[in-house]
Amino acid sequence: MHEHRPVIALAVGDPNGIGPELAIKAAVARGVSGPRPVLVGDPFVLDHYARAIAPDFQLRAYDPASPARADKIEMHPVEALPFGAFMPGRVEAAAGRATVKYVEAALALVRSGAVQAIVACPHNETAVNAAGIAFSGYPELIAQLNGLPEGRVFLMLVGGGLRIVHATLHERIHNALARLTAELVEAAALAAVEALKGLGVAAPRLGLFGVNPHAGEGGLFGNDDEHITIPAAKRLMSRGVNVEGPVGADVMLGMSGFDAFVAMYHDQGHIPVKLVAGRAASALSIGAGVLFSTVGHGSAFDIAGQNKADAGPVLRALALLAGEPNHA
Repeated sequence: MHEHRPVIALAVGDPNGIGPELAIKAAVARGVSGPRPVLVGDPFVLDHYARAIAPDFQLRAYDPASPARADKIEMHPVEALPFGAFMPGRVEAAAGRATVKYVEAALALVRSGAVQAIVACPHNETAVNAAGIAFSGYPELIAQLNGLPEGRVFLMLVGGGLRIVHATLHERIHNALARLTAELVEAAALAAVEALKGLGVAAPRLGLFGVNPHAGEGGLFGNDDEHITIPAAKRLMSRGVNVEGPVGADVMLGMSGFDAFVAMYHDQGHIPVKLVAGRAASALSIGAGVLFSTVGHGSAFDIAGQNKADAGPVLRALALLAGEPNHA
């Protein structure tokens, strides 16, 4: 390559949602500075939005040997969506299937060395499941596509000065708590350390949330922490990980000096990030050895195809993976 800019695959997400619009807007906004986005999606969908949003730009196939140009939008074509299924604003099984194909193609680009990381525009879980593909979010999909055990790719939310990785995610709280083990918490924390180092944090310091209020208060509020988070902390320390806790999430979030926190279940991590960052949050799927980020909002079918979508969160996700400061 002639440039030192990080090249990031930008999978367009559900083609009937706002993803393709966001991808075109983000590519135009990045220009020839910062990370170099390569849009991954159906050419006819990208062409539709490029003509509507950026008529002065031309789509071209990405060539690692050619430098980026200010008047070009680079893409990696994936023919996955039947033309008749392109209906912005509608949930379609074919669009859900295409969403997965775009991610598969982006991962292949990473494996080939053509790109260094992936940002995925919003998906729609209903559409993907309608296609007969079991899907509850990108972490599970990334695990499947990389041949990893279920539950070993984790979600890290980033925004508002917080980074929080989730030991469990989209599941009934009863099942999440039943599945929590010291080994699972340890794996989530180690994935966080790996991801933080990939983002430029040389010596990460982690904070471990307790399962129960006050991390159990010495057994007064349950003994789950004695069996799960306390052993996990000891195992991590024996590995040389700089970790503190478990401490009740409400108290620990008020403490300073942590590069990331480990939450035990969905709401414990999502609520604080969404409260302080809202739609500006970025989501990373970590633990698969690839930098993979998504945005913290959905596919917004109600405004799809109307040129109303804000590309700010996608731009922040690109900046996050490129290691740029002030990305969230």
